[in-house]
Amino acid sequence: MAHQSLDMFLTRSKGVLAKGPIAILLVEDDVEVWSTIEHHLSLGFETIVVVMPEEFGLPDDLAAQVHRITYHPSTMEKTQEVIDKLTRAAPDQWIYYCYNAEYLFYPFCETRKVSEMLAFHEQERRDGMLTYVVDLYAQDLSHCHNAVSVDHAHLDRTGYYALARPDPVTTYPKERQLDFFGGLKWRFEEHIPEKSRKIDRISLFKAKPGLQLRDDYTFNDEEYNTYACPWHNNLTAAICSFRTAKALKNNPGSSAEIKTFRWHNSAPFEWQSRQLMDLGLMEPGQWF
Repeated sequence: MAHQSLDMFLTRSKGVLAKGPIAILLVEDDVEVWSTIEHHLSLGFETIVVVMPEEFGLPDDLAAQVHRITYHPSTMEKTQEVIDKLTRAAPDQWIYYCYNAEYLFYPFCETRKVSEMLAFHEQERRDGMLTYVVDLYAQDLSHCHNAVSVDHAHLDRTGYYALARPDPVTTYPKERQLDFFGGLKWRFEEHIPEKSRKIDRISLFKAKPGLQLRDDYTFNDEEYNTYACPWHNNLTAAICSFRTAKALKNNPGSSAEIKTFRWHNSAPFEWQSRQLMDLGLMEPGQWF
């Protein structure tokens, strides 16, 4: 179903957001929009909301399975404003968000639905889930000028690290919070603004009154931003993303300087959760 604006959707489709978990897909350009939708449909999200420009088309079979909200790029609301409005309209529902050409993976996602994973996570008294944004990039940029190739995607096997997240109020690091770095944002950091170099996102969260997304992909409730509970490690997930590769190749300041994203620690992406767990890019916690 198509809606001409976010406010129109919220007015006319109040019951839609009562069915979770909910996936919100934010479409920035026309790259791999269809595959992004298909991937998240396969994970078992009950409701998928696609926020995208009017000029981008969708096949009838996909359009029938999602709720499309039209926006115009010149007037697009900021990510956090879109997420906050939808969060307020979906109390107590689990919400996930990402951009086009990004794909959610969680432990055992090939055989278990996202609702099963979130039910276990909630049993552990967790209302947010840390996701690492793992950069994907095309094997050969001479044939894939936008750096996107689903069939020949690569990722970095190593080069990931974490730093303590400072608390601006106290002199101590925040409890159970870290800033994570790596991937293309680490290897090509001279082309990335400092505030945009982190690769962690709280992309899965349970909506509640007063919850707000900040512009660094964290929330105003600090417990949502933790990577684990005080007692043991919890589930984490990964968003495998072409977004940084696209930006580096589309930006005139970096495109000419980058001939390839491959290096000695590149590996073909297998599109399997096992590979991501083996590389330490997400973990099952106590979920077996």
